[in-house]
Amino acid sequence: MRIIFIRHGMTAGNAEKRYIGRTDEPLSEKGAENIARKKYPPGDIVVTSPMRRCIETARIIYPGCEPLICDELRECDFGDFEGKNYSELNGNAAYQQWIDSGGEGCFPNGEAPADFRKRCTEGFLRTVSGFGEKYVIAYVVHGGTIMSVLSELAEPKGSYYDFHRENGCGYVTTWDGSRLMLIFAVAVRLAVAALFNSS
Repeated sequence: MRIIFIRHGMTAGNAEKRYIGRTDEPLSEKGAENIARKKYPPGDIVVTSPMRRCIETARIIYPGCEPLICDELRECDFGDFEGKNYSELNGNAAYQQWIDSGGEGCFPNGEAPADFRKRCTEGFLRTVSGFGEKYVIAYVVHGGTIMSVLSELAEPKGSYYDFHRENGCGYVTTWDGSRLMLIFAVAVRLAVAALFNSS
């Protein structure tokens, strides 16, 4: 089975490098235009998180294909950091503590990264199990969601941050029922970007 992962298009918060998790932002005008200009691999089934930015992206890329919504695939709850960017958090003791944890500490009044990764992986496994090998499934989700699922299930293996992608970019993989095999190796970022950014 072929699985496509696409990070949603840019929002106003993304453009300002803000932590946007539970905030239900729409795509910015520029974000929607950028998605519409790109060519993406075809998919038979589209799965998204419940957030507007993912649903809007999916409808631009795959018009006429009503997305299946999976709540577990929503972005991380960044707690007290939600809606803020680095410059606004610089000097914040709780933020420095989180940085010092290597990104593994719980977000104050938010979600623990380990719980987030587990939730996303479980959501992926639940949704993918309902379809046979003949389908191509496109997951139009969040950057953190993609990073979570691939860091848990991808071959070749990589850390969470190894799988970061820019808005509108992603990965093409194959799923054998237990592992996601990257068609393009993690290190070959230019090849993957070319696939998603061709005009």
